Amino acid sequence: MTWLETLRTAYDALRTRRLRSALTMLGILIGIAAVMLTVGLGQGAQKQVTDQINKLGSNLLIVTPGSSTSASGVRGGRGSATTLTMDDAAMLADPGVAPDIARVAPVSGGSLSLVAGTTTWTSNVVATTPDWLAVRARTVSLGRFFTADELASESPVVVLGTTTVTQLLGGAAAVGQTITIGGQNVTVIGVLNTEGSTTGGDQDDLVIMPQSTYAARLSTSANPRSVSTIYIEAKDSTSLSAAYQEATNALLSAHGVTLTSQDFTVSSQQALVDTATSTTRILTVLLSSIAAISLLVGGIGVMNIMLVSVTERIREIGLRKALGATPRIILRQFLVEASLLGLVGGLAGLGLGMLGGVILPRVVNFPVAISPVAAAAGLGVSLIIGITAGVYPASRAARLAPIEALRSE
Repeated sequence: MTWLETLRTAYDALRTRRLRSALTMLGILIGIAAVMLTVGLGQGAQKQVTDQINKLGSNLLIVTPGSSTSASGVRGGRGSATTLTMDDAAMLADPGVAPDIARVAPVSGGSLSLVAGTTTWTSNVVATTPDWLAVRARTVSLGRFFTADELASESPVVVLGTTTVTQLLGGAAAVGQTITIGGQNVTVIGVLNTEGSTTGGDQDDLVIMPQSTYAARLSTSANPRSVSTIYIEAKDSTSLSAAYQEATNALLSAHGVTLTSQDFTVSSQQALVDTATSTTRILTVLLSSIAAISLLVGGIGVMNIMLVSVTERIREIGLRKALGATPRIILRQFLVEASLLGLVGGLAGLGLGMLGGVILPRVVNFPVAISPVAAAAGLGVSLIIGITAGVYPASRAARLAPIEALRSE
């Protein structure tokens, strides 16, 4: 018997028992679709988290101050001290000190009340330098960003986020309007492009102004030149590690501290990405393992149905052997039937998984990244399950003695 005849015989046997074959394939179908969607949700989550972190800026290092201790001995959390200043930012921006650092953007500020006519709104005021725009990978949709001259002259100008414009000005033309921040009148000179929400909150609800203006007019700090964060952009991704070392060494030297007593923290954007990716990967593996249990159940279903098939077709097997079919031919026939169940169930599972990858994001508003590798692996697994589950029933059929099979009722 040729392979083509074997395939035709296996197909006829499965078609004769359509309902039973369909129910058998259902377990594999559900298992493959579940694994595909679980992996897709995990990869979608990884991509979403990575994109959100990358919105902070490219090749980014973030320097934050250490913790403070009150006179009564109460320690504040990390970032509560005022150990970073504009002088630190200027030092880090010096190519002679840190040649692998491209730009530096010190940031201070806080939540302040805004007034425009009779409308009020509370927003996050970010006092910084012109390099903030490039370091944070932001762009201006209307108007312009403030310049180095406006920073030096303490100009009362601001750039607003789109959420702030909508809430404070009702979506009206913002550029050129005068608003009040903390009792100080400032002029809107630009509007940032929409960035959306990230793990850090609404990136469009903010007011950007020159750090010098904030220090002179709005700051309540004992040291107006102190900053809450220093954003550093490395020259490129390959320079990130060198920039990290240069920033750390420069600040240690400037503050007169050691690694064990440092009053600042330098964190890498890549470290955040790696941590988030590692976490989502572990969750994906865990959930995929749970989903894979349904594949095991599907394999047991295939084995069960093939055993039933062998029992029902004992006389057929005896007749084939009496007509000259060898045990190898019988073994091959039942293995092909089991493989077809696994393969067709796997293909149907792939189709259901891809359909779910299209529909599910619209229902749960969460990305699903269907991986070709996961799809191919799922199809291969379904075929292996079919073959593995068919080995014992096929071996049992091949070992039947022709006379005993023909006498079976």
